[in-house]
Amino acid sequence: MGSYNLQVTIDQDSGFCFGVVYAIDMAEEILAEDGYLYCLGDIVHNDEEVERLKAQGLKIIGHEDLKDLRNEKVLIRAHGEAPETYRTALENNITLIDASCPVVLKLQNRIKSSYDNKENILIFGKHGHAEVIGLQGQTNGDALVFQDISELDDAELPASFTLYSQTTKSMDKFYSVKDELLNRGYEVKANDTICRQVSNRDKDLPLFATKFDKVVFVSGKKSSNGKVLYEVCKKHNPNTYFVSSIEELNANMFSPNDKVGIAGATSTPMWLMQKVKAELEKY
Repeated sequence: MGSYNLQVTIDQDSGFCFGVVYAIDMAEEILAEDGYLYCLGDIVHNDEEVERLKAQGLKIIGHEDLKDLRNEKVLIRAHGEAPETYRTALENNITLIDASCPVVLKLQNRIKSSYDNKENILIFGKHGHAEVIGLQGQTNGDALVFQDISELDDAELPASFTLYSQTTKSMDKFYSVKDELLNRGYEVKANDTICRQVSNRDKDLPLFATKFDKVVFVSGKKSSNGKVLYEVCKKHNPNTYFVSSIEELNANMFSPNDKVGIAGATSTPMWLMQKVKAELEKY
């Protein structure tokens, strides 16, 4: 224990969601057997975990690389993929190890059904996010994606449409968007497709964050879920710090005898939070 005598506690409800656990378990099993495995995009939005798996033989590729690949195994991560990916795999004799999250797959199927029924579709989600690209792919790119209600201020929208959400968006923001669209006079058929394992964190984290003098929120910078949950922590404990690795910690963040809580995103590995805890206890 260092001179600061920090009392450090990890939030045991933080860490990988079941979809990420499933994808990483599948990857590690094949890596142990074959020594390498291609993965379409980062397996999880956490650089530290990606580097750990790369050291075991995981090879991250993009969609352009997939077109040039033949006769290999490729992992589809929890975010899911658009139909075009499956067509490419079939043409190139690629074996897909499909670790798409069941919650995402269910959402993809619902969007496809809506599209097949000629419904106008809006998706509340982050532009360019892997999951959102897969969702939009179910509509041949016809669905309108927006990540903030202000993007719709000058948009020419149909009088009625079906509203879906990326699975990791804030539930409060989704319902706020729905209410605003109804107030603007649109006929909105809203589908709450937010993952409850993620949305329940919105409820649990405030209780955790208020117990401590300081909170260290550990997450990859690319994680949408991490940004949402960090803001939840920050709202309920202004002394919350966002870090991606132990290199971003420094003693100036803390005072002697602080009680410090460590929380993370659903893409944050428990081993990384434990590493942060061990580092803080050196202060």
